[in-house]
Amino acid sequence: MAGKQEAAIQVIAENRRARYDYHLEDRVEAGLVLQGTEIKSIRARHVQLQDGYVRIINGEAWLFGVHIAPYEHGNRFNHEPTRPRKLLLHREEIRRLYHQVRREGFTLIPTRLYLKNGRAKVEVALARGKKKYDKRQAIAEREAKRRAEAARKRR
Repeated sequence: MAGKQEAAIQVIAENRRARYDYHLEDRVEAGLVLQGTEIKSIRARHVQLQDGYVRIINGEAWLFGVHIAPYEHGNRFNHEPTRPRKLLLHREEIRRLYHQVRREGFTLIPTRLYLKNGRAKVEVALARGKKKYDKRQAIAEREAKRRAEAARKRR
């Protein structure tokens, strides 16, 4: 074995709505700063990324709007479900993302939450909002593919 072993990735939650609402450009993997009961809820797959977004405040990336349900067997020290969570990114990555958001009108959206070698990671994408006609065009293309595939199978 000359190289590193492939990292074991277990996808916990995906934000499929993001692909519908946004043109996704660049993607970045970030670690999460979590409390004890949060990682237990994540492992139990009690996570919702739908309303999540990332803001860069004072040179730090923060994840807002992601709902991690309180841990069932937690006690009075259970976490708040929608609290802001700090993202772990390199300073240069944060600076690059900040400039793209400020200058080019992108938004930072979480697209996936997964466990990589037992550690919670979130995939953040630079996204540009789709217009209504873009969404209709995407639906039309998908329907055309379905019809072509169905016609091909009938032959």
